[in-house]
Amino acid sequence: MTSPQPLSTDVLIIGGGPAGLATAIRLADLLRGAGLERRIMLIDKGSSIGSHILSGAIIRPAIFSELLTAEEAAALPLNAKTTSDATVLLGANSHFRSPIHAPYMGNKGTIAASLGVLCRYLAEKAQARGVEIYPGFSMSELLYDQQGNVTGAKAIDTGVDHNGAPLDNFQPGTVVEAKLTILAEGSRGSLTRKLIEKAGLQSGRNPQVYSLGCKELWSVPEGRIKPGQVCHTLGYPLNMKEFGGGFIYGLNDNQVALGLVVGLDYADPTFDIHAAFQVWKKHPMISRILEGGRLLEYGAKTLPEGGWYSLPKPYTGGALIVGDSAGFLTMPALKGVHLAVRSGMLAAETVAEALQKGDFSDAALASYETKVAGSQLYKEMHSVRNFRQGFAKGLILGGFQFATQIVTCGAGLCGKLKAHPDAEATKTLKAYKKKPFAKRFASSGRLEFDKETTFDKATDIFYSGVAHDEQQVPHLHVNNPATFKTINIAQYGAPCQYFCPAEVYEVHTDKNGERDLRIHFENCVHCKTCDIKTAGDGITWNVPNGGNGPDYQNM
Repeated sequence: MTSPQPLSTDVLIIGGGPAGLATAIRLADLLRGAGLERRIMLIDKGSSIGSHILSGAIIRPAIFSELLTAEEAAALPLNAKTTSDATVLLGANSHFRSPIHAPYMGNKGTIAASLGVLCRYLAEKAQARGVEIYPGFSMSELLYDQQGNVTGAKAIDTGVDHNGAPLDNFQPGTVVEAKLTILAEGSRGSLTRKLIEKAGLQSGRNPQVYSLGCKELWSVPEGRIKPGQVCHTLGYPLNMKEFGGGFIYGLNDNQVALGLVVGLDYADPTFDIHAAFQVWKKHPMISRILEGGRLLEYGAKTLPEGGWYSLPKPYTGGALIVGDSAGFLTMPALKGVHLAVRSGMLAAETVAEALQKGDFSDAALASYETKVAGSQLYKEMHSVRNFRQGFAKGLILGGFQFATQIVTCGAGLCGKLKAHPDAEATKTLKAYKKKPFAKRFASSGRLEFDKETTFDKATDIFYSGVAHDEQQVPHLHVNNPATFKTINIAQYGAPCQYFCPAEVYEVHTDKNGERDLRIHFENCVHCKTCDIKTAGDGITWNVPNGGNGPDYQNM
């Protein structure tokens, strides 16, 4: 079969989250204001805009008044305005409401929302401005010219077997040539990761570090939680070396969004964040809310937590990086949506200038980083620039580090703190001397799930709507199968079978006692934890066929 004719566009945006859509909307407005007609194309791998979008989400809405018209901003599909805001410390069966908020964690003036629903609304506004939006297409390769400048992207080939051999329905991936490409893929974007490596965009900067969040959306009996009631929890079931906490957001119509977010720099190779989430839900304070309720949706995603010092150089010839792909998130405030939108707006301003000049070189796009450094992005992120690194050695030392950072406007006592990739924090089974995850709860029965308020991974996956085509190359690739067996399985116990929130990885033992990894890629919810946390030679996450993956409706 002959390859389809390449498509050509002025601007290609890869990803239909808040950053990509903000880029599209702002750019369309700027070009119209300048009397320029340019083609803007946005492509998203989800089956529809919003189907791969998951967030808490508590949003600072003021940014949308800058992005949209007054009428459009007034009609944003937001949910419940925050009416109460609590930080609660949990023990195994007790809880204590803190009389004060930790710095930066206040939620005054915020509104709960489904980020997926919000993105669908923004997509409508982008299309009304002439932006072309194409969901259901996975862009698997970036294109480059001889000087190494990005010149567009190519979609994944479809109609192949597990080994990549063409079948009768083989269809070569479409090539999209673009003057400028905007990477808005979300956390740990596959194309972004490749570009950062190829162009050395992380050089001289801290590596990015991540957390994994598991979230459920529930319908609960009337009166269990008030709309706008916001609660964040610290403590149980995490120990002093595990960074993270839970969230409970009261929504309209007797719904509640809740989840557990845990930093991926933990040491225990058997730690299971999904299981910890279910244990957390058994706490009396939380189970009281859910009893008699009904699970509506489940999902999981990673969050980039490294902060200002982990931001890559966000541009190179022909390309810009926005939103979670770049790492625009303030961890202490647990906020990233407004920063993603801001980064998209600043990228749009840079793109508009480049289009008017006809210059898409690295030097021409450098103004993007200058704009970021002179914006609210810098003000919010620089003041907490050492936050996440300070907690790398535990909560006690991290709390002390954070206290000194508050006094010194983010500097702390040691200046720039280093960070290490999350996979390097994982210890081997032999080296990990503390009680492993399962044994911490073995006697309590809290790892037994009743499928009424607590669920195993297989049950939760059903509520994500996940689906993948059977005929394709598995998008999860073990980089070196031989050393994976001798190192990752033999020494580490295959941590992927525990940290994956969707039961993708299974260790199979044959009759001779040989252990090997089985990959159930059809379960994958695209959180990309395996690409981040796997020790040794690791696992690489690539895009599957377009439209594959979860099908979130209100996450």
